[in-house]
Amino acid sequence: MAHVAMWDKLKEQAKGLQQQAQGARGGGPARPGGPGGGSGGGSRAQLVGALKSQLTSLKAELKSGAFRDASMAVCALVAAADGHVDPAERQHVESLIVSNDVLQNFPAGQLRERFNRHVDQLAANFAHGKAQALQEIAKAAKKPVEARAVVQTGLVVAGADGYVAPAEEQVLREACAALGLSPTEFGL
Repeated sequence: MAHVAMWDKLKEQAKGLQQQAQGARGGGPARPGGPGGGSGGGSRAQLVGALKSQLTSLKAELKSGAFRDASMAVCALVAAADGHVDPAERQHVESLIVSNDVLQNFPAGQLRERFNRHVDQLAANFAHGKAQALQEIAKAAKKPVEARAVVQTGLVVAGADGYVAPAEEQVLREACAALGLSPTEFGL
């Protein structure tokens, strides 16, 4: 039951952040499926969809190297959250990365190289690789929109299978700390 409550909370948070982002850009028309639209309960797939569409609405603002690098670091942390990454999991997360609409702002080769470098560091020495990934993530803290988008990108990858594992929640909380964000803002 705790996971259902977390997903409902994240769904509401995604709606709020989307409205906040629209307000920060001078407003905009209300989107279908916004407040009052959609289902009351919300499924994991709907949440991931809501986070993806919110990130897509910010795509034009998410073009910095700091966002790219921090996003690859958080994806690697999510992939290795349980302490290891098997080749199938690595390939799955890599395919999520290169097919992500927002991350298509960047050449796929750059994304793969940065993601795999972090995964390799995590595999060689988890504690050291994690410290390096968190250091990379922290560089996105200067721009709040990018910082939140990094955590959301991590949530989209973590929730792609319809479930966010406790170890994934933990590394996302640590990413929030590195970015100076409250994990509760993301239901973590």
